[in-house]
Amino acid sequence: MSADGGTKAIVAALLANVGIAITKFIAFLLTGLSSMLAESIHSVADSGNQALLLLGGKRAKRAATPQHPFGYGRERYIYAFIVSIVLFTVGGLFALYEAYHKWSHPETPDKWQWVPVAVLVVAIVMESFSFRTAIVESNRVRGNQSWVRFVRRAKAPELPVVLLEDLGALLGLVFALFGVSMTLITDNSRWDAAGTAMIGVLLVVIAIILAIETKSLLLGEGAEAHDVTAIEKAITAGPEIERIIHMKTLYLGPDELMVAAKIGVRTWHSAEELAGGINAVEARIRTAVPAARVIYLEPDIYHAGADRADSGAAGHTGPGETAGRSGG
Repeated sequence: MSADGGTKAIVAALLANVGIAITKFIAFLLTGLSSMLAESIHSVADSGNQALLLLGGKRAKRAATPQHPFGYGRERYIYAFIVSIVLFTVGGLFALYEAYHKWSHPETPDKWQWVPVAVLVVAIVMESFSFRTAIVESNRVRGNQSWVRFVRRAKAPELPVVLLEDLGALLGLVFALFGVSMTLITDNSRWDAAGTAMIGVLLVVIAIILAIETKSLLLGEGAEAHDVTAIEKAITAGPEIERIIHMKTLYLGPDELMVAAKIGVRTWHSAEELAGGINAVEARIRTAVPAARVIYLEPDIYHAGADRADSGAAGHTGPGETAGRSGG
């Protein structure tokens, strides 16, 4: 994923949510409608989430250290997981609590009645621009994938997170507009409580989806099948390698893939020739899959049964086998 594209989408969402949060909160102070309070907290939570994503992206760029020899790329996954927790607790659970409170103690605003409607309409327009930016930036890297597959399979968490947050924000605004409008039309504030409950359920569902998908990234995912195939072809494309005995891949961060393989090589006359052959294979791998920045190739003289023995010692993995998304 383009880091610049992800940052652009995050900043657009952050600016939109800060402005929307302020206008929603003013509307809540004027009317006391729970939908407006729930949406205010929703926008505040989204703003905090986008700030967390920006912080995670910055911290992930730190250089590797002896204690963290593979760098800090996975820190982006940690902050994305924190985002899901914030969305669940601050956004979803608060909205559900507020809905229960307003249902039990209904209150109908007697002044500034139509201010929330105007605020919500303006907020929908602003949020739509943010959502459009996220869609445009996602389309640059999504390729032919469906949107569902893009969210589930993306190795860089920022764009899927912003996409789901913006989608949730738009739907939440529609739910709030429904609850507020029905309250003003019927003079029954339980419509407002119902709209607030819909917002709460929506945020909880989105938070759970984000948590499941980010958990898989934290556990460690291998390369996608097409990248595994490209790596295998790159390894065996030249005369240096007779076959792949076994291979594993692992994303150390959204843009950094580790490739570890035991390879059967032909007989070499010197260690210098062998080293040169392995260097040529590594160069082909990096050309085929640029994200493959960390490569470990262990040469061996291949013989029948070697792959079975080595695969058993390595955890029962076959040639090119790689992990899939465990969460979904």
